[in-house]
Amino acid sequence: MERIYVIEDDDNIRNLLKIALEGFGYEAEAFETAEEGLARIQEQIPDLVIFDWMLPGMDGVTAIKKIRQTENIRHLPIIMLTAKEKELDKVVGLDCGADDYMVKPFGILELSARIRSLLRRTGRQTEESVKLTFYPIEVDKKTREVFSGGRKVELTLKEYELLVYLMEHQTRVVTRDELLNQIWGYSYDGETRTLDMHIRTLRQKLGEEGGSCIKTVRGVGYRLVR
Repeated sequence: MERIYVIEDDDNIRNLLKIALEGFGYEAEAFETAEEGLARIQEQIPDLVIFDWMLPGMDGVTAIKKIRQTENIRHLPIIMLTAKEKELDKVVGLDCGADDYMVKPFGILELSARIRSLLRRTGRQTEESVKLTFYPIEVDKKTREVFSGGRKVELTLKEYELLVYLMEHQTRVVTRDELLNQIWGYSYDGETRTLDMHIRTLRQKLGEEGGSCIKTVRGVGYRLVR
């Protein structure tokens, strides 16, 4: 069953969308702010997100840009549902990264059709695309399960994101700056030991065989080696 998140600050519209989506057979979760929605997306990646533009705090356009700049969720299907109806608004919404743009007031049946179309168009992830392998490490991105040498490994969110990023870029060295920007969202300043600490605990949890696959490239970053 596809999971859809709704980020909408109007209580009535938010509740209507959640009830309607559940009626169409989707699992739906609704959030009032972009910050709440983004936090939930990092916990569990949905199949599609519906964003309002005008939100308290971070607006929908900024939130969508953040998603498009984040490696593990950059291809997430997004519909912008907003009262902004001018042609320039639509251009801005689509240029910021929304896959589709719908203006309020809207029809539930049309929204449902657009959701189905977008899910078909983007092509829900196949088994090959959600499973990463670098022997003896295996990651199932759909269930967020990690195995090393056939043994299930429990990782924190940051450890998981770090491992996935390394596995998705296993053909090259990944720099420290790149990892800090992609996983933590700030630039390496030459003093923080956050990355080193997470690499160390990740190696320990993966065990001797799996942990030895993460090689330090001195003065540059890390890469996976056999």
